[in-house]
Amino acid sequence: MSTETVPHSEALWARADRHLVRYGHFFQPAIIEKAQGAYMTTTDGRRLLDFASGQMSAILGHSHPEITEVIREQCGDLVHLYSQLLSRPVIDLAEALAKVAPGHLSKVLLLSTGGESNEAALRMAKTATGGYEILALSRSWHGVTQGAASATYNSSRKGHGPAAPGSFVLPAPMPYRPAFLKGDSYDWQTELDYGFDLYDRQSTGNPAALIVESILSSGGVIVPPDGYIKALTERARQRGMLVIVDEAQTGLGRTGQMFACEHDGIVPDFITLSKTIGAGLALSAVLTTPEIEEKCFENKFHFYTTHASDPLPAAVGLKVLEIILRDRLADRARIAGERLRNGFEAMMQRYEVIGDVRGRGLLMGIELVRDRHTKEPAPDLALRVMNGCLDRGLSTSIVRGNLGVFRLAPPITISDADLDLGLSIFEESLKACL
Repeated sequence: MSTETVPHSEALWARADRHLVRYGHFFQPAIIEKAQGAYMTTTDGRRLLDFASGQMSAILGHSHPEITEVIREQCGDLVHLYSQLLSRPVIDLAEALAKVAPGHLSKVLLLSTGGESNEAALRMAKTATGGYEILALSRSWHGVTQGAASATYNSSRKGHGPAAPGSFVLPAPMPYRPAFLKGDSYDWQTELDYGFDLYDRQSTGNPAALIVESILSSGGVIVPPDGYIKALTERARQRGMLVIVDEAQTGLGRTGQMFACEHDGIVPDFITLSKTIGAGLALSAVLTTPEIEEKCFENKFHFYTTHASDPLPAAVGLKVLEIILRDRLADRARIAGERLRNGFEAMMQRYEVIGDVRGRGLLMGIELVRDRHTKEPAPDLALRVMNGCLDRGLSTSIVRGNLGVFRLAPPITISDADLDLGLSIFEESLKACL
């Protein structure tokens, strides 16, 4: 580390402390200067292997050459329009998404963030059904705007007033720590029945939607048991709810399928996309059926935002989709995910503090515990390991809530060599903390 860069970084931190609002728990001790592929470079010259894909968004790695070229070209032609004006990239991306989406989800609304896409889907469900009751899982994360935040139960519910009327919660599935047992097996069917019985007793008879993640990422990278999502959606539809699947972190190949709900054999009424579709740019989408879109239009659905249907991010999203399909990156995520899982499962045999390894494709959860028998979480250890990884050149993410769970989501373009390097850095950091 040069003597010139240290004062420079310290000065940047001083300015950050003076002027930036702290919108989360903390800022990690690194300021990024540039990023390329699976690596970021800090202002003090360190290279960091990115096992979080930015905020689970840089699915193709940082500064992918084809993406940067599209940005350059599109910036020269058309960046932004009034929301009622359309452009070719918007129409092209909507058509491309309709072709790859499951079922008949052929109507598309393009927006900016995941919270915004969930907000729009929830409003569409209310508009189409005439109801207002929204059901979500207790480890969910769907956004921080009013409707999305009201369906978010993992954190961020305190300190800013009441949730929207009609917000209901089901117990999230917890295969690693099951609350309902039949013998020694997790009895998730009874748990679901219990949760819906509670909803039925509280409902005023105005159901609108169930919103669910195929993998509860921010809730601890929880993969529901086989059959759970299908049973959940069936119970919701029996009560007149539309089904929204939030694929912000799981969509477009990360889990080994184009859409994670395909693992569960369901076709929802809405899919929401963000993060991965923009490969780092602010782009999100709502996909629904022509029938629901027509009903919403008849009922005067209204969701104007300044950056709805913007040409620049739409052009990027179209290229992202093209690259993922052309290069068969969903298959790559599945194969690379198996390599990553095998590496952590082998590590689990060597370290008792690794209580569970779970996930699909290149969305992996590693849970650290104080004791494998009691399964007591070890959040302090996880924080020390995360800081140790950062010191050694690996950027990781741990989920909120004192769970002790690492959420690992490398770019799906990552090489085997970089996967192995990340595994070795993680193990070295873990060993140093024990």
